[in-house]
Amino acid sequence: MKERIIELHAEAPTKPAIGAPCNGCGVCCALETCPLAMLRFLKRRGPCPALAWSEEGRRYTCGLLDHPERYLPLPAGAHSLARRFFARSIAAGQGCDSDAELAD
Repeated sequence: MKERIIELHAEAPTKPAIGAPCNGCGVCCALETCPLAMLRFLKRRGPCPALAWSEEGRRYTCGLLDHPERYLPLPAGAHSLARRFFARSIAAGQGCDSDAELAD
């Protein structure tokens, strides 16, 4: 695998092992853009424009999932439906799927 440098918030949690619950480290979205974001932003590589740092949670979140209205022209009643669609599409809650190896 080719080495790449990504910049993450200093307080971001350490990347979990593959299959472990997501902790919002941001590594996956800083390296790659998910298929939905590829369509929305016409961008194949990370960092994803919807990758958002949460000061309150001290973790990264998906802006498409949390605030779809910021990225798509949606009628007010469609926000909840969009969130469910994005959660399913990016396998939110299914565990870490990034095989990136980080250097110290």
